[in-house]
Amino acid sequence: MVLALTVCGAVVALVLVGLFLFGLRRRLIQRSGGTFDCSLRWDVSTEADTSGKGWSYGVARYNGDRIEWYRVFSYALRPRRVLERSRIEVAGRRLPEGEEELALLSDAVILACVHQGTRLELAMSEDALTGFLAWLEAAPPGQRVNVA
Repeated sequence: MVLALTVCGAVVALVLVGLFLFGLRRRLIQRSGGTFDCSLRWDVSTEADTSGKGWSYGVARYNGDRIEWYRVFSYALRPRRVLERSRIEVAGRRLPEGEEELALLSDAVILACVHQGTRLELAMSEDALTGFLAWLEAAPPGQRVNVA
Protein backbone atom coordinates (compact mmCIF):
# COMPACT_ATOMS: atom_id res chain seq x y z
CA MET A 1 0.00 0.00 0.00
CA VAL A 2 2.78 2.40 0.93
CA LEU A 3 4.63 1.57 -2.29
CA ALA A 4 1.52 2.29 -4.38
CA LEU A 5 1.02 5.66 -2.67
CA THR A 6 4.69 6.54 -3.16
CA VAL A 7 4.54 5.67 -6.86
CA CYS A 8 1.31 7.66 -7.32
CA GLY A 9 2.83 10.64 -5.50
CA ALA A 10 5.96 10.48 -7.68
CA VAL A 11 3.84 10.36 -10.85
CA VAL A 12 1.76 13.34 -9.72
CA ALA A 13 4.94 15.26 -8.84
CA LEU A 14 6.47 14.51 -12.26
CA VAL A 15 3.30 15.66 -14.02
CA LEU A 16 3.26 18.90 -12.01
CA VAL A 17 6.95 19.56 -12.73
CA GLY A 18 6.32 18.88 -16.44
CA LEU A 19 3.40 21.32 -16.53
CA PHE A 20 5.43 23.94 -14.68
CA LEU A 21 8.32 23.61 -17.18
CA PHE A 22 5.83 23.80 -20.03
CA GLY A 23 4.45 27.11 -18.71
CA LEU A 24 7.93 28.45 -17.95
CA ARG A 25 9.04 27.76 -21.54
CA ARG A 26 6.02 29.64 -22.90
CA ARG A 27 6.83 32.60 -20.63
CA LEU A 28 10.46 32.64 -21.79
CA ILE A 29 9.39 32.65 -25.45
CA GLN A 30 6.90 35.49 -24.88
CA ARG A 31 9.20 37.48 -22.60
CA SER A 32 10.67 39.68 -25.34
CA GLY A 33 7.24 40.38 -26.85
CA GLY A 34 6.24 40.26 -30.50
CA THR A 35 4.64 36.81 -30.36
CA PHE A 36 1.48 35.47 -31.98
CA ASP A 37 -0.28 32.13 -32.28
CA CYS A 38 0.58 30.58 -35.62
CA SER A 39 0.02 27.08 -37.00
CA LEU A 40 2.50 25.85 -39.59
CA ARG A 41 2.39 23.26 -42.34
CA TRP A 42 5.83 22.68 -43.87
CA ASP A 43 6.70 21.36 -47.35
CA VAL A 44 3.18 21.58 -48.79
CA SER A 45 2.43 20.08 -52.19
CA THR A 46 1.44 22.43 -55.00
CA GLU A 47 -2.26 21.53 -55.01
CA ALA A 48 -4.51 22.77 -52.23
CA ASP A 49 -4.63 20.15 -49.47
CA THR A 50 -7.62 20.66 -47.20
CA SER A 51 -7.32 17.34 -45.35
CA GLY A 52 -6.17 19.02 -42.16
CA LYS A 53 -3.06 16.81 -41.97
CA GLY A 54 0.39 18.19 -41.32
CA TRP A 55 -0.60 21.23 -39.27
CA SER A 56 1.43 21.94 -36.13
CA TYR A 57 0.18 24.44 -33.58
CA GLY A 58 2.81 26.89 -32.46
CA VAL A 59 3.88 30.34 -31.39
CA ALA A 60 5.83 32.65 -33.68
CA ARG A 61 8.08 35.43 -32.47
CA TYR A 62 9.47 38.40 -34.37
CA ASN A 63 13.22 38.68 -33.89
CA GLY A 64 14.76 41.37 -36.09
CA ASP A 65 14.55 40.23 -39.71
CA ARG A 66 13.45 36.72 -38.74
CA ILE A 67 10.39 34.91 -37.53
CA GLU A 68 11.15 32.18 -35.02
CA TRP A 69 8.48 29.49 -34.85
CA TYR A 70 8.15 27.26 -31.76
CA ARG A 71 5.94 24.21 -31.40
CA VAL A 72 3.50 24.66 -28.54
CA PHE A 73 3.70 21.05 -27.36
CA SER A 74 7.46 20.83 -26.90
CA TYR A 75 10.04 21.50 -24.23
CA ALA A 76 12.69 22.73 -26.71
CA LEU A 77 14.02 26.22 -26.05
CA ARG A 78 15.21 26.65 -29.64
CA PRO A 79 12.80 27.50 -32.45
CA ARG A 80 11.73 24.61 -34.67
CA ARG A 81 11.78 26.82 -37.79
CA VAL A 82 13.36 30.17 -38.57
CA LEU A 83 11.95 32.19 -41.47
CA GLU A 84 14.04 35.06 -42.81
CA ARG A 85 12.12 38.09 -44.02
CA SER A 86 14.17 38.47 -47.22
CA ARG A 87 13.47 34.87 -48.25
CA ILE A 88 9.71 34.73 -47.66
CA GLU A 89 7.48 35.06 -50.70
CA VAL A 90 3.74 35.24 -50.14
CA ALA A 91 1.85 33.21 -52.76
CA GLY A 92 -1.70 33.86 -51.56
CA ARG A 93 -4.21 33.54 -48.77
CA ARG A 94 -7.36 31.54 -48.22
CA LEU A 95 -9.80 30.46 -45.53
CA PRO A 96 -9.65 26.96 -44.04
CA GLU A 97 -11.77 24.39 -45.85
CA GLY A 98 -12.97 20.90 -45.00
CA GLU A 99 -11.10 19.22 -42.16
CA GLU A 100 -8.76 22.18 -41.83
CA GLU A 101 -11.54 24.00 -40.01
CA LEU A 102 -11.24 21.41 -37.24
CA ALA A 103 -7.43 21.35 -37.20
CA LEU A 104 -6.95 25.12 -36.90
CA LEU A 105 -8.17 27.86 -34.60
CA SER A 106 -11.64 29.17 -35.40
CA ASP A 107 -10.61 32.58 -36.74
CA ALA A 108 -7.58 31.40 -38.75
CA VAL A 109 -6.60 32.65 -42.18
CA ILE A 110 -4.14 30.53 -44.18
CA LEU A 111 -1.23 32.27 -45.85
CA ALA A 112 0.58 30.27 -48.55
CA CYS A 113 4.28 31.13 -48.72
CA VAL A 114 7.55 29.98 -50.25
CA HIS A 115 10.69 30.12 -48.11
CA GLN A 116 13.99 29.23 -49.77
CA GLY A 117 12.17 27.10 -52.34
CA THR A 118 10.05 25.25 -49.76
CA ARG A 119 6.29 25.72 -49.90
CA LEU A 120 4.70 26.26 -46.50
CA GLU A 121 1.44 27.49 -45.06
CA LEU A 122 0.94 29.65 -42.00
CA ALA A 123 -2.42 29.86 -40.25
CA MET A 124 -3.02 32.83 -37.98
CA SER A 125 -5.73 35.23 -36.90
CA GLU A 126 -6.70 38.16 -39.10
CA ASP A 127 -4.99 40.59 -36.70
CA ALA A 128 -1.77 38.54 -36.67
CA LEU A 129 -1.91 38.35 -40.47
CA THR A 130 -2.14 42.14 -40.73
CA GLY A 131 0.89 42.48 -38.46
CA PHE A 132 2.82 39.79 -40.35
CA LEU A 133 2.20 41.43 -43.74
CA ALA A 134 3.12 44.85 -42.32
CA TRP A 135 6.36 43.34 -40.97
CA LEU A 136 7.14 41.89 -44.40
CA GLU A 137 6.46 45.21 -46.14
CA ALA A 138 8.59 47.11 -43.61
CA ALA A 139 11.76 45.49 -44.94
CA PRO A 140 14.81 47.75 -45.21
CA PRO A 141 15.34 49.54 -48.53
CA GLY A 142 16.81 47.34 -51.25
CA GLN A 143 15.44 44.12 -49.82
CA ARG A 144 13.20 42.20 -52.21
CA VAL A 145 9.79 41.62 -50.65
CA ASN A 146 6.89 39.81 -52.34
CA VAL A 147 3.57 40.34 -50.59
CA ALA A 148 0.45 39.14 -52.41
